Amino acid sequence: MFKLKENQTTVKTEIIAGLTTFLTMVYIVVVNPVILSDAGVPFEQVFAATIIAAVVGTLWMAFFANYPIAIAPGMGLNAYFAYSVVGNGNIDYTTAFAAVFVAGIIFIILSLTSFRQKLIEAIPDNLKFGISAGIGLFIAFIGLRMTGLITSHPTNLVALGDLTSASAIMAMIGLIVTLILMVLNITGALFYGMIITGLIAFFSGQLSFDSGILAAPTLPEGLIIYNPISAIGEVIAHGLYAVVFSFLLVTIFDTTGTMVGVAQQAGLMKGKSLPRAREALLSDSVASTVGSMFGTSPTTAFIESSSGVAAGGRTGLTSLTVGVLFIAAAFFGPLVNAVSGISAITAPALIIVGSLMLGNIAHIKWGELDEAFPAFLIILTMPLTSSIATGIALGFITHPILKIFKGKWREVHPLVYIFAVLFLFQLMFLPH
Repeated sequence: MFKLKENQTTVKTEIIAGLTTFLTMVYIVVVNPVILSDAGVPFEQVFAATIIAAVVGTLWMAFFANYPIAIAPGMGLNAYFAYSVVGNGNIDYTTAFAAVFVAGIIFIILSLTSFRQKLIEAIPDNLKFGISAGIGLFIAFIGLRMTGLITSHPTNLVALGDLTSASAIMAMIGLIVTLILMVLNITGALFYGMIITGLIAFFSGQLSFDSGILAAPTLPEGLIIYNPISAIGEVIAHGLYAVVFSFLLVTIFDTTGTMVGVAQQAGLMKGKSLPRAREALLSDSVASTVGSMFGTSPTTAFIESSSGVAAGGRTGLTSLTVGVLFIAAAFFGPLVNAVSGISAITAPALIIVGSLMLGNIAHIKWGELDEAFPAFLIILTMPLTSSIATGIALGFITHPILKIFKGKWREVHPLVYIFAVLFLFQLMFLPH
């Protein structure tokens, strides 16, 4: 089913890759409920909805697209939902979920057409390389920030953190251990590095299981959106067109950009196209729609999937492993909560994978400024704005402008012009 031999991989490698991806992204089952609870959504309901959305999207990716890419509610999109859409006080969270549901339906329609696949093919190669490298810097920065190795600074915005803190020391130990395993070419080094770091944290008293390990999952009270008609009515009644458009635009490019970046890293791209793109892109569309019905913000392809790719994942068996582990996570809430609370266990994997993804910089045509600068802008702004979509937007805006004045406007795909205008409008006039 997963064509392991064709992709030069094994069952063991795929399972280890799935475990690696899961451990680097499992924090979402804790962080997402924390953020959405600020919008009034019950914590237990978001916890269950997060797992449901992740399982639906990731298993769809496994069985229909056969890619090692995991789907879950996206960071950034949940903050936008909680603090911009609901936080402004104009609507409650149930109405906001109606906007997510409508955006999800539009995602599905677009994914059933050739539009999103054509969009992948339309993205210039240098922008693709910039997207992959930018994502690498972004997730490395997340890893450094999670552990306190990098901290905020009133003048310089960021500065070196307290290296004597328990979190920083544990992160540095985990980083060194994992790097040693990698230079020794040990398969699954990222996963084994997390296991070793977790054991050190446990025996040093930093990791404990005071709340136990197992607990029965709490299912949502009911569906938030009962049918498409009521959802559309809610959107029209409250004039949430800008909200739907923002969800639509950001999620399309968050997911598309992440899929391209991860697929590029895994060597799954065929020239400028992504095989089985329609099946892959439907995964987040369906998951967003289902997730909104149970009580969570839009889903996206997770950049942490690149850690599983770095561990050798190449097929949907990696995603299947992630999906099964998310199902198990529903019963291991206290265990997941304890492990995800120790960022030093997973952060080294993010930092190392970031360095691996940065290798795509070598493929950018640095000798041609009209090609290089848009890619540079993507790479620079993704970590600085903590937004994949913002980096992509700025790259899409500058690329056609430079090509026009270079006299190469015919080389730019019409879709790039269209989205350059849409992105400019979105950055200037819509919340983001």
